[in-house]
Amino acid sequence: MFSARLTTRLAARTTSSALKARAFSTGAGAPAAGARKSLFAGVTGAAVAATAGFAYYQTTQSPILADSKGVAGVKGTDSERTFIMIKPDGVQRGLIGKIINRFEERGYKLVALKTVAPSKEMAERHYADLKNKPFFPSLVEYMSNGAAPVVWEGSDVIRQGRAMLGATSPLDAASGTLRGQYCVSIGRNAIHGSDSFESAEKEIGMWFPQAGELISWTPAIWNWVMSNN
Repeated sequence: MFSARLTTRLAARTTSSALKARAFSTGAGAPAAGARKSLFAGVTGAAVAATAGFAYYQTTQSPILADSKGVAGVKGTDSERTFIMIKPDGVQRGLIGKIINRFEERGYKLVALKTVAPSKEMAERHYADLKNKPFFPSLVEYMSNGAAPVVWEGSDVIRQGRAMLGATSPLDAASGTLRGQYCVSIGRNAIHGSDSFESAEKEIGMWFPQAGELISWTPAIWNWVMSNN
């Protein structure tokens, strides 16, 4: 559950200097600058509207609390967290809702969400481990077109999240995984997910650096999903 105050802050941060606004596009056929700005505003507005609806529903269920955990929760418990990012192609194709729905249906808890257009520097930081690869410059340019970072919480969520995404190359991804269902090309595989607890700490901290961006709340169904008794 997101409060109206948090929703406003999420919307404001999408245009902050740290994550400068860039138009969504994935190739030479991209729309004109004005159209791209309208598209970005539309996607951001839709995400904020969805968050506001989510906040309204959840505030009737349980109170929002200041987040007192480490950014990646506690490894091996039902407070473990992972970073899932819907990449520019996933945003362009309207897959944000489908991807979020898959994690919600599995029973994981949404604790942070926003839409951003990362700066080149931000994209370079995220993919710093690939900086020596020949495709690094084009990867950075591609990622600067916009994304929807999401944080999920629950038991074994890092490993399970990667399994739900499927193999990095969609042609190797099992049928029923997100990439197996929605993707064909490795260069447009729609989603990124943390591959370890250490990666989750780094990535969540990088994309959600401000106090209050991660929230703590208890879904009404939590004990019906996460209990081991």
